[in-house]
Amino acid sequence: MGLAVRTRRLYHGDMLNTILHGDATSAPPLVIAHGLYGSARNWGVIARRLSNERQVIAVDMRNHGFSDHSDTHDYPSMAQDLAKVIRSIGGKADVLGHSMGGKASMTLALQYPDLVHRLVVADIAPVAYTHSQLKYITAMRAVDLSRIERRSDAEQQLADLGVEKALQSFFTQSLDVAGKKWRLNLDALADQMPNIMGFPDLPGDWPGSALFLSGAESDYVLPEHRATIREQFPNARFAKIPGAGHWLHAEKPREFEAAVRTFLNT
Repeated sequence: MGLAVRTRRLYHGDMLNTILHGDATSAPPLVIAHGLYGSARNWGVIARRLSNERQVIAVDMRNHGFSDHSDTHDYPSMAQDLAKVIRSIGGKADVLGHSMGGKASMTLALQYPDLVHRLVVADIAPVAYTHSQLKYITAMRAVDLSRIERRSDAEQQLADLGVEKALQSFFTQSLDVAGKKWRLNLDALADQMPNIMGFPDLPGDWPGSALFLSGAESDYVLPEHRATIREQFPNARFAKIPGAGHWLHAEKPREFEAAVRTFLNT
């Protein structure tokens, strides 16, 4: 099976920008939804490795990467975006979502149950969180883009603003150096932060097979969240990756890939 990578960019309300890895096989395709401030590119290594058994479609969520900007950034809207992508590739897929993408993926399963074959939710629960990510928008807004000639210039400014080293590189992957602008819609993300931190009140449950995969050192999925998860995902399984925090796929990529692969092939 080939490991070809193809990028399809669709704008103006059509569909999310996608990066396709590998060719279609007899296995369901896998759609990957990244977290806040991320992009499809962040998942390149894991997507390529998983594509030796199935086609993998990594998306840029709305207001991120090369996808359209919108004033609306809530989970029903993000679920609808993912539904359009899945319908375009045959109408059913395995879905993997991390953090914000995990909440969007859970919403997708609850609102469009027939589109999801198996669900992997990486280090997030269907609950509202009290912490905010606004400080990072403040930092990115404070970067003097007129002084940027290369990504390292932006990373240095972010470092001076107190952003930890790992996140400096992560954020600047969403920087258009030549255009001297962020590909993130920072205004909309700031305005919609309460929606991003929350989770919609959705009726019913999704009876499919779901894996809630967490970092053992993360506090995003707590023992008290399991009852809430099982109410909406009664066939949920739980697993933790030792030595990993919230960014478990970046901190322990081989272990993360192995856990996802094993679950999807069960």
